[in-house]
Amino acid sequence: MSRRVAVIEDEFALRENYADILRKQGYSVQTFANRKDAMAVFEQRLPDLAIIDIGLEDEVDGGFTLCRSLRAMSETLPIIFLTARDSDVDTVSGLRIGADDYLTKDISLPHLLARIAALFRRQDVMGEPITSEALLQQGDLSMDTQRMIAKWQEQNVDLTVTEFWMVHALAKYTGHVKNRQQLMQESQMVVDDSTITSHIKRIRKKFIQIDSEFDCIDTVYGMGYRWNTGAK
Repeated sequence: MSRRVAVIEDEFALRENYADILRKQGYSVQTFANRKDAMAVFEQRLPDLAIIDIGLEDEVDGGFTLCRSLRAMSETLPIIFLTARDSDVDTVSGLRIGADDYLTKDISLPHLLARIAALFRRQDVMGEPITSEALLQQGDLSMDTQRMIAKWQEQNVDLTVTEFWMVHALAKYTGHVKNRQQLMQESQMVVDDSTITSHIKRIRKKFIQIDSEFDCIDTVYGMGYRWNTGAK
């Protein structure tokens, strides 16, 4: 039975384009232009995954409202924001109200499909026992690749799926410099250098919110980044 993906996007051409691509991947797709129409259906039956834009018709933050409603209905439903809004404030807001990932509309389609597949994989293994191969411990950092959970000093770090795999790529090989190409490869995305830089800045901020002395991600100018547990 195919997975049911809901796309809530008020631009018709974009909505139909996403739906067409997802159907070609074997997903069953529902599309909605606004929050109210989506909620009317979701109150009867939830999708298996929701892809939501933030601005929906006359509701500037309709996607945020929808996300809150969905998260209240299910703690485990995978939710992805796919939006043109790329400010740190919007990204943090989206994750805090319960989204699993936050992507901007300049994302490549293979990257989007990889994110959807990653969230379904995570959901499939949630009830399974954690294997030792899935756990990574580096000093105050612990990561569970099975459930895509990252903790710093025992506190959850709210990372997007992309950010999670970037941190994992760095922390797995402490002291080794990872260039931008390697980070893209290990986090299954295709973006430009400035986007990688933005991700690293956001990752640092999230760790610093938990630990003001966090300083484990070094920038190696002209080469890339490395995880340095002895940097503190």
